[in-house]
Amino acid sequence: MRLATAANEAYAASLAVSELLGCKQCGGGHGPDEELGIRIPRPLGHGPSRFIPEKEILQVGNEDAQMHALFADSFAALGRLDNITLVMVFHPQYLESFLKTQHYLLQMDGPLPLHYRHYIGIMAAARHQCSYLVNLHVNDFLHVGGDPKWLNGLENAPQKLQNLGELNKVLAHRPWLITKEHIEGLLKAEEHSWSLAELVHAVVLLTHYHSLASFTFGCGISPEIHCDGGHTFRPPSVSNYCICDITNGNHSVDEMQVNSAGNVSVSDSFFEVEALMEKMRQLQECRDEEEASQEEMASRFEIEKRESMFVFSSDDEEVTPARDVSRHFEDTSYGYKDFSRHGMHVPTFRVQDYCWEDHGYSLVNRLYPDVGQLIDEKFHIAYNLTYNTMAMHKDVDTSMLRRAIWNYIHCMFGIRYDDYDYGEINQLLDRSFKVYIKTVVCTPEKVTKRMYDSFWRQFKHSEKVHVNLLLIEARMQAELLYALRAITRYMT
Repeated sequence: MRLATAANEAYAASLAVSELLGCKQCGGGHGPDEELGIRIPRPLGHGPSRFIPEKEILQVGNEDAQMHALFADSFAALGRLDNITLVMVFHPQYLESFLKTQHYLLQMDGPLPLHYRHYIGIMAAARHQCSYLVNLHVNDFLHVGGDPKWLNGLENAPQKLQNLGELNKVLAHRPWLITKEHIEGLLKAEEHSWSLAELVHAVVLLTHYHSLASFTFGCGISPEIHCDGGHTFRPPSVSNYCICDITNGNHSVDEMQVNSAGNVSVSDSFFEVEALMEKMRQLQECRDEEEASQEEMASRFEIEKRESMFVFSSDDEEVTPARDVSRHFEDTSYGYKDFSRHGMHVPTFRVQDYCWEDHGYSLVNRLYPDVGQLIDEKFHIAYNLTYNTMAMHKDVDTSMLRRAIWNYIHCMFGIRYDDYDYGEINQLLDRSFKVYIKTVVCTPEKVTKRMYDSFWRQFKHSEKVHVNLLLIEARMQAELLYALRAITRYMT
């Protein structure tokens, strides 16, 4: 009970931090310490997410007894309740599986020592310039006895970890290029060699943190108050609104009115939901009436794969990584490239030839016992999770929509399911949604609040978080498929 109480107190403190330390307009006050000239940090932003109102997250966390048990478990394992956990609170079934898997990867018995695990997490998060995750794992790395010199740059880490940099780079940005030669180079590096079990552990960690970086940016996770970017010592207000509003993008009322004026009206976004429901109904009728031939389905996959290359945001600009993040990886110019651009052809990855259920799962479980089972459970929960709702509608079968999202992500990675009609994707996913999906999955550091707001405008924030769970698990599985297939080819 003490543990649960401590966790609940930590949860309340993390969500109410703007009241405790904020400016006058955010509910905070001026204590005696401030009057004495002591600099008191103030939180930047309102709550765990820059995209989701704090009151919605607070409401979910307070109303569910299961949540308090999960918070206690998380607090016991990590000594904190981080903002990722507080945003995942919308989906307790998934959160429970996520926390269990992450705890096993970082803290339970496994091939890699604890400080290696956190350093690999830093390497993976840094590839996407995710300072949020880098900061968390720098603290954890030092807490478990990691050498501070390693944090000065990847070149200061052991050669064994430096050798992992190439796999980290390709896996994060162009996993379809991974070959058995990448695997062989790591397993046959003389005194710096990895064992197969160590490599599988490392690959799972890399894919986990690449995907978690996607979630961090996709849901606009705010920095923790004790980390860089999470607090300020600046005066509490500027002009007629507080510093928190400026940094959080919540500007003056006039500006908010100007921004909203350019948006589609509520009635228009309502009709978008109705149109999506109607398309789902029509597609289901078409499925019942006729089935496309294998040749036609293969052709539709190639069309969708080719079209996905031309999905990009008008806000698409290069993001220069900060030095405190870029020092944890090499080749900062290496990033995502569509796999068929510039005449380069990569054969389609057919799930019927190598899939997670029949091949990847057993390989992971054999070399890193129990982890395959945990990851498999997490995949299934994310894929099958449903509350049978869509915006204001209830009792809706959303399986068609969930499958379209999952398969679109795999399609962007060249992965094809022979039994799926890729013509459905264009019917169900509009361009603004595709832009958001591709950005979150491929270049998450470029996600903006505008992208988040522009898709599914009538849907709840919990449904948009649900979308992000699908995105990160589909991405993780895609990366794992390419890496594990290369390991399998090396072994055979």
